[in-house]
Formats: sequence, structure tokens, C-alpha cells
Amino acid sequence: MHEFPILQLGPFDIDLAMLVALLVSGIVTFLIAKLATRNLSVDNPSKMQNFLEWVVDFVHNLISSAMPLNRVKPFLSLGMTLIMFIFISNLLGLPFGIVTEPHHEIESLGITKEMFEHGHHVAIAWWKSPTADISVTAGLAIIVFFIVHILGLRLNSKHYLKHYFQPYPIFFPINLIETISKPVTLALRLFANIYAGEVLISTILMLGWIGTPFLIAWQGFSIFVGAIQAFLFTMLTMVYISQAAIHDEDHH
Repeated sequence: MHEFPILQLGPFDIDLAMLVALLVSGIVTFLIAKLATRNLSVDNPSKMQNFLEWVVDFVHNLISSAMPLNRVKPFLSLGMTLIMFIFISNLLGLPFGIVTEPHHEIESLGITKEMFEHGHHVAIAWWKSPTADISVTAGLAIIVFFIVHILGLRLNSKHYLKHYFQPYPIFFPINLIETISKPVTLALRLFANIYAGEVLISTILMLGWIGTPFLIAWQGFSIFVGAIQAFLFTMLTMVYISQAAIHDEDHH
């Protein structure tokens, strides 16, 4: 059985595997963005610059499908950061795993004596995709929630507040529930897809060498799933921003 190391800080339980992978995701995202924007050239663009331009065009088209073209630019950097960070985080658990086998109780990491009883095999997993942890996807969804509603209040306050009472004031509770459900579904959709993929990979690894072709096939499919989930999260974020911060008249 695999246990993730849990560090207890007061009332908080911190998953160290998640924390390490989360830091790596942030660093990798920053390095890719830094390398892609270094030594930019109009006359002789590098392969990295060409790739960056393709990503920018892709994200620009993605955002423009959710809001008017003249409103896209302020949200381009947010869209690129989200899609890159989430895609990298989704794939981080695919290439390898880091597992150690403790031979005694490690109370500070949540490894107790009971886990060694009855001859149970105990292993500590130090590596996984950050988005396979509900706390990470919930954190991303909460950040998006605040961004959406702060932008709504700042850029479109009259119509933003009015929409809670449309088409009739009696619909206020329903509209409120709908607003709260958006970050919940954002978090759960991303978490469920990535977590399920990593559970299946762990199951295939139990088959030994027999599972090698299945592992290769599933990891290839997981790259596709990771890309789709990054796309959906970013796309829905831009749709929610458009609904809250951009008045319908801007679409004409």
C-alpha cells in the first residue's frame, strides 16, 4: 500500500508529495515562459519562439470564442498561465514515481504502527500530479472564483448585480446556487479526471512487465486527457469572466 507523507502543522495536514510537485509545476511553468520569451526576434525567430507564437494564437482564439475580440488582450496572460500551469501539473505524475519503504513508525509523516501490523507492506509515495489532489484544484477554482467576481464588480457592477435577480427576483436563490456551483464543478472535474488516471496507472504497475504495453498506451492517452482538462478549465474560466465582467451590449 502507498501512503503519501503528511506533515501536520497545527490544524493543517500538508501533503508533502503534492507540495513538492506543486513547486516543481510552478518552476517549470516559469522557466518555459522565460525561455520562450528570451532573445525574441522578428527576422530570425527560434523554434521556441515559433512554438510560443502558436500557443499565444491558440489561447487568443480560445478567449475570443468566449468574449469580443476587443476585450481579449487583458485576459491573454491569465489564459496562458492557466493553460500552461494546469497542463504541466496534469502530466507531472506520468513519467515516474518516487517511492520509499519505511521500516518503522514515522509519526511526523502520518506513518503509524498500525500500518505495519499483520505483515502489511507500507510504501511512501513522494511524487504525483498536483492536480490529482483536490486541495490544488479547489485552490485554482477559488482563485478563478474571486477573479471572476472582482472583475464583475469592477467592470460591470450594474449588470453583474442585476443578473442575480433575473429573470425575476424570486430566482435569486437559484442564481446564487449556480454561482457557487461553478467553482465546485471546475475543481471536481479536473481533480476526478487526473486522480482517476493516476489510480489506473498505479493499478497497471501492479501487473509487472505484463502491464507494460497497457502502461504505455494509457500514459499516451493521459497526455491527451491532461491537455483537454487544461483546455476546459481555461475555456470555462474565460466564459465565466465574460458572463460577469462584459455586458451583453459589448458582443454587438
